[in-house]
Amino acid sequence: MAVSKNSQNKSMNNRSTRFIMIALLVILIISIMYSFGNANGPVEIANSDFTFLLDNGGITSVEVTPLAGETNYRAYKVTGKLLDGKVYITYFANDDELNEVRNVVNAINSDGDMTNNILLIFHRGATYSIINIIFPIILVAGVVVMMVVMMKGGSNANKQAFDFGKSRAQVSKNQQTTFNDVAGADEEKEELKEIIDFLKNPKKYMELGARIPKGVLLVGPPGTGKTLIARAVAGEAKVPFYFVSGSDFLEMFVGVGASRVRDMFKTAKTHAPCILFIDEIDAVGRQRGTGLGGGHDEREQTLNQLLVEMDGFGHNSGVIVIAATNRVDILDPALMRPGRFDRQVYVGTPDIKGRVEILKVHSRNKKINPEITFQEIARRTPGFTGADLENLMNEAALLAARENKTQIELSHIDEAVDRVMMGPAKKSRVFSKKEKEIIAYHEAGHAVIGLKLENASIVHKVTIIPRGQAGGYNLMLPREEQAFLQTRQNLLEMIIGLLGGRVAEEVIFKEISTGGHNDLQRSTAIARAMITEYGMSERLGPITYEKDSDTVFLGRDYGKSKNFSEQIATEIDKEVRGIIHECYEKAKEVIETNIDLLKIIAHYLLEVETLTKEDIDEIVETNKLSRWDDVLAGELHQETKPEEPNNTTQAENTKL
Repeated sequence: MAVSKNSQNKSMNNRSTRFIMIALLVILIISIMYSFGNANGPVEIANSDFTFLLDNGGITSVEVTPLAGETNYRAYKVTGKLLDGKVYITYFANDDELNEVRNVVNAINSDGDMTNNILLIFHRGATYSIINIIFPIILVAGVVVMMVVMMKGGSNANKQAFDFGKSRAQVSKNQQTTFNDVAGADEEKEELKEIIDFLKNPKKYMELGARIPKGVLLVGPPGTGKTLIARAVAGEAKVPFYFVSGSDFLEMFVGVGASRVRDMFKTAKTHAPCILFIDEIDAVGRQRGTGLGGGHDEREQTLNQLLVEMDGFGHNSGVIVIAATNRVDILDPALMRPGRFDRQVYVGTPDIKGRVEILKVHSRNKKINPEITFQEIARRTPGFTGADLENLMNEAALLAARENKTQIELSHIDEAVDRVMMGPAKKSRVFSKKEKEIIAYHEAGHAVIGLKLENASIVHKVTIIPRGQAGGYNLMLPREEQAFLQTRQNLLEMIIGLLGGRVAEEVIFKEISTGGHNDLQRSTAIARAMITEYGMSERLGPITYEKDSDTVFLGRDYGKSKNFSEQIATEIDKEVRGIIHECYEKAKEVIETNIDLLKIIAHYLLEVETLTKEDIDEIVETNKLSRWDDVLAGELHQETKPEEPNNTTQAENTKL
């Protein structure tokens, strides 16, 4: 984000003010030290006293300094030390008085007694020190400047106090982002083109008496491009784009949030037509009257002011409010009514066509092998958001650069997919032979289930290289993407596939390990959702007993009692256990029927550690993996090949 010129000037002024204050503080300290030094200065004595002390041995040294230039001396300063060690100072008005002093000193020093000699020093030149003249002037000027700076600082502080309630919204008047930078959201862009047309040609709508939506709420998971779409709307309409986060309104001081909301809308109206974008609006727009302890008064006042402003400014004022959130379920109902946020646009995860378009956008400045198609990459990344795909291509570019390649290869993209999904490979992790075998058969069990069930996902990759907290994993992608619906059979086969690894361990090793911990969690969650949310139980009927608990709003959902009895809870547990047991037995049947395929896949996993879809297809068809068998055959041939005599060496030995 570019820093404005005013901000730069303000920063420079602050630095200059701090420098001046430090300099004045140093001068003040020096002046204090100088004053204390003068307080402990020499003792001033009269000429007569000086003469008396000089005659009676009370002075040990005399230093004469002229006070009126190099020649024609008319006055002298005489300093030195008294017998008790103190420093004295006196003045003589003419040469005659000074000559008398000189004669007395010479007489004392020439009497032959060395104990009472007086040191006589005569300095030539003027002594009015420049610092004695300039320093008082600097001191007075410094005090004046300090007072001016302090007064100016006080006015700035007062100004900042009044600016505390100003809006934190930042403006971008030359927004370069357009719909060409937004891919995979064709329907969302069509929905927003009407707003762009209104911002460009408001007269057309006003003549028809139409009212454009005052607010548009972009809803969707994180990373799907809600902020990008809002910027693109401003770029397409070529209007100012004000953007602010919902948390920017909240402060510890009462009334600040409401004041900032008022100032934000006031500023936006003066620059209409424009777009006002509030990111993460759930930070300020949560339901009122919720929360434990009643500690949301300031947030609720801010929300009240936001509601008034959105429904208060006149029709067709040219200010369009766009907000984004991924927690629409906790927003206040008053915020969602017509007249405020009239329209909701859901920005979901892209389908395979959308992922292809997103990959094209994020690959504009990247060198990719021409043989790689975006369709192939999109097929490997179901469920990826736009942010995930951007991160994927960036990771692939980093991997290619790390290997000093001139272009991104498919292997880099494949590794980048694994890194985004599971994290980097931990090849340094050491497994025992027994652990490695268990992991190989566990992953092979997942693969066999995926290969043999009719509606199962296609196995694209199997590996026993550890990533994250997993010792290995299967990349299984659906034959066709199902964006909304899952049948009961699909869910059951999903559970069977998750249980395939644990079943394979039991069949081969006659024991089970902790490797299936995550598989059991996921399969149990699916089975419970089938019974309590989707109504897929024959005994309990098509009734929803529970709702998704992933988005609990503390204060609204806390303390609600479940709407079924303990008897129904027992029945739910029985049904869930029955589904898991049924799927477990089905997985065991498939594994035992295809035990040879399980062992072959596990064998090659132990040898090469990673099998691709092409490798698995070849193993299923031929029970062999040619690329590995050829390597072994070549090594065996190299070991058994007879060693040919080295004629050159023999000749050299004979010659020697």
